[in-house]
Amino acid sequence: MAADTANGGLSQLEDHYKTFITEQDFAQIAAAGLNWVRIPLPYWAIEVRDDEPFLAKTCWTYFLKAIQWARKYGIRINLDLHALPGSQNGWNHSGRLGTINMLNGPMGLANAQRSLDYIRILAEFISQPQYKDVVAMFGVTNEPFAPTFGQENLARYYMQAYDIVRTASGTGEGNGPFISFHEGFMGLSNWVGYFTNSDRTSLDLHPYLCFNAQSADPYSARDTEPCTTWGPNQNASMRAFGLSTAGEFSNAINDCGLYVNGVGLGTRYEGNYTGGPWPVIGSCEQWTDYQSWDASLKQDIQQFALASMDALQNWFFWTWKIGNSSVTGKVESPAWSYQLGLQEGWMPADPRVAAGTCGNTAPWQPPLQSWQTGGAGAGQIPATFTSSYAWPPTSISGGGAATDLPTYTPTGALPTLPAPTFTKSAGGTVDAGSGWLNSADNTGMNVAIPTCNYLDPWIGNAAPPSPLCGAAARRDTVPDPVITPPPS
Repeated sequence: MAADTANGGLSQLEDHYKTFITEQDFAQIAAAGLNWVRIPLPYWAIEVRDDEPFLAKTCWTYFLKAIQWARKYGIRINLDLHALPGSQNGWNHSGRLGTINMLNGPMGLANAQRSLDYIRILAEFISQPQYKDVVAMFGVTNEPFAPTFGQENLARYYMQAYDIVRTASGTGEGNGPFISFHEGFMGLSNWVGYFTNSDRTSLDLHPYLCFNAQSADPYSARDTEPCTTWGPNQNASMRAFGLSTAGEFSNAINDCGLYVNGVGLGTRYEGNYTGGPWPVIGSCEQWTDYQSWDASLKQDIQQFALASMDALQNWFFWTWKIGNSSVTGKVESPAWSYQLGLQEGWMPADPRVAAGTCGNTAPWQPPLQSWQTGGAGAGQIPATFTSSYAWPPTSISGGGAATDLPTYTPTGALPTLPAPTFTKSAGGTVDAGSGWLNSADNTGMNVAIPTCNYLDPWIGNAAPPSPLCGAAARRDTVPDPVITPPPS
């Protein structure tokens, strides 16, 4: 796209921002009985470096519009940092399909430093009083792939992110957003005992049936599967950890749908998915041609949706909207569009009717504990935990000892995010904030050391550069900051 200068290069992306999600969508979301939206934001909303091929800063303008629309229609936002430098999972929605280079590989520590800086910049903005009641949850990293780089290092990264967000929001119980930690594909139960007495942390799970073994079974044969597969785990996590949410789920029971797996990657269902072999189950046409679906099938899909909603309790559907194919003129992945389901009759007009679908055989019994919602005891994580999961890690998978790896130094200027401009109808201006809540949070941005060489942040497996840019080689430079969480 960048090379397509005749049609505007990367700026063509802004046409999508301008037209795809508009105020009308927020009005429809509110009318559908939904009260939260989860908005994915990439790190290039803030900046890009060197030759990273992303349209910098533009999407931030449209996120600010989303805040205004959410405020107008009574909707709260879960801001999700979706794409990190180097990629946190190797999937296309992290910025690049390929290798994992965040917390993994020779640039794994340096990319984590950058990522934590971006978390800090976003946290400072959304913790301001003008935004904190709208952007009330912050998913600090989408789908980090802990099976590659380990749960210990992910917990260290989360502990540092927690301290960063709470430092931005300042002292006092209940300040700043709820912090959402994705479970990193380790399973909800493996996080029991982590972040005890933290100030409003939650676990994020993305339960999908469609990417597992494929089946030709109809919806009517799978309507109770969410209840039996997801419900018990969600109930157990609400009891053992605290607030647990499904940050993503869909109506898909197989991976049929245009580009569901990625452009040109095929599907498991049809046996042509890249990285197979997969057995051929059948044709995807019946699963995507929603215009041929009869009332009985639509009722079965709605029953599956209701079971999912009831089992997951606190959920975000992925996604509100799927664009029409430029070839066929219709949605080609209908199981993923909430809006289309409402229009065509397989999504409930009122999601509250889902309550009780699973039979409530072993429901979680509220309330959450006081510290889990920012009350008494919040922010008093035991020192044994914080010391065990201190930042930085001692070693990085695919890279080696942290002291032998490239790192950045916190001497750069901080790029404060701009606020919107408001004008009162009677004249004058409205205070939209400075973009930075805590003036005492003034450590510099992590930037390259001029005397050191660095690998490409997206390099994959490679030998560390020479001269070495690790901590041992820069002992005379500014030390890494130690962030101390504010007292509760």
